[in-house]
Amino acid sequence: MAGSDPLATETAGTPAAPDTVKILIAGGFGVGKTTMVGSVSEIAPLRTEEPLTVAGLGVDDLAGIEQKRATTVAMDFGRITISDELVLYLFGTPGQQRFWFMWNDLAVGALGAVVLIDVRRPESSFAAVDFFERRRIPFVVAVNGFEGHHPYPAEDIRESLALPEGIPVVLCDARRRESSRDVLIALLDLLIAAAVE
Repeated sequence: MAGSDPLATETAGTPAAPDTVKILIAGGFGVGKTTMVGSVSEIAPLRTEEPLTVAGLGVDDLAGIEQKRATTVAMDFGRITISDELVLYLFGTPGQQRFWFMWNDLAVGALGAVVLIDVRRPESSFAAVDFFERRRIPFVVAVNGFEGHHPYPAEDIRESLALPEGIPVVLCDARRRESSRDVLIALLDLLIAAAVE
């Protein structure tokens, strides 16, 4: 038929590929980024963990996380399908300061981020908050309750981090899939709200 689009005919009835969204899971050293990606990913996550060695003594601050035996040296990667139309690609950043140069590359194309914090060491996540604020990448703050314990309410966390009201603070347990999923839903809600403004 003259004037018809042959490509449209070939794809009629074929479901469209889902939209993919790149999300960063960031935060300080030992806050649970690898754990979060692994708990929520529907695929076996890609991990670039290496054992901690004596070379890190005096460089990596293990205060409060003395039991930590390995660290991410490049990134973690996972995927979660939200619906037939939407798939999230999750990139966990390395937490040690000497690897922060990689964050700029990992942030390329990211629509949003989760800043994961450990209330035992909140100062370890200040740099992550600054990173996303400076780049105007929308983010939520997820407070990882180690051992399921949340000693401070979300509003106290907001005040201690000097966060604006528009940034959600979510209490979570990065070990639990449902809890990590709820953090990602809070981020998607934030991104949708920003898109319709």
